[in-house]
Amino acid sequence: MRFFTPTRFQYHALIAACMCCGLVQAQDYEAPRTSFGAPDLQGVYNIATVTMLERGEQFGDQLVITEEEAERIGQTGDSYLTNLTDGIGGAEGAIGGYNTFWMDPGERMATINGEIRTSIIVEPVTGRLPWAEGALQKIFGGRAQIDEYAGPETRPMAERCLVGFGSTGGPPMLPVLYNNHKQIVQTEDYVMIMAEMNHDARIVRMGDSEHADIPKWLGDSIGHYEDDTLVVETTNFNSQQGFRGALRHFFYLSSSAVVTERFSRLDDSTLLYKFTIDDPENYATAWTGELPMNAVKDQIYEYACHEGNYALPGILAGARRQEHEESQ
Repeated sequence: MRFFTPTRFQYHALIAACMCCGLVQAQDYEAPRTSFGAPDLQGVYNIATVTMLERGEQFGDQLVITEEEAERIGQTGDSYLTNLTDGIGGAEGAIGGYNTFWMDPGERMATINGEIRTSIIVEPVTGRLPWAEGALQKIFGGRAQIDEYAGPETRPMAERCLVGFGSTGGPPMLPVLYNNHKQIVQTEDYVMIMAEMNHDARIVRMGDSEHADIPKWLGDSIGHYEDDTLVVETTNFNSQQGFRGALRHFFYLSSSAVVTERFSRLDDSTLLYKFTIDDPENYATAWTGELPMNAVKDQIYEYACHEGNYALPGILAGARRQEHEESQ
């Protein structure tokens, strides 16, 4: 009996055929509909992933890697936490730190349609933020002029329990160290997108063509449906929310930035979350990211932020004490 051994060309042709078959199946998928005819996107989802916003330089322009490559570089939740605590020393590393018991960054790299992604950013092809010339100097120069301990208004938003850190509530919604669940609820006139972190709830007005001319936390969102996709456009952000920082990503949005999000079903248990940032004040070109939103059976429990209750008075009291000692 003779066994067929494919040539390299035949092997790649076979792989391509399988990928095309998978694509056809994805295209044949019919999203469920709500009672009012919209694509049903409702549910609780988890966006936790160890894939970072910007691509590591070791990957170059390589957006997708193989399972073998992912295993080789060890991008799992456990290795992420190990690397993180090695870098900051855990709870003992600095005053105010906390150990990995409280962290839940995800267990794997982001995977979309079977592709393991090296960055959330897909455009530009570098997977890096396309900062405009002089933007970073302006941002950090402006922050350097602020007395961070002058009063509660100069402290970070998350520390004051106003919005979650790292753009967890969005838009765009990005994964952070923990509390990465999101919930979507739809009615004919509104869509509610709630982030577990800081219980930030964004209300999207459906069918509205004009933005409210007033700054808002999380911006002003209007939406519409394009076939099976929910499209949300957001602008008019509160100027205090410009800085979006977490341990492994940082970016900045001006008040007039426009964020366009697209939510669509890949299958019964996965949404594709795609967003584009248009902010000429800070970026040389628009940039786009993609994340899978994986359905979970978990409930989102009440979120309690105690930093504003206890830490903030202590921080400001400590600053006043230091000023007093330095004046002696």
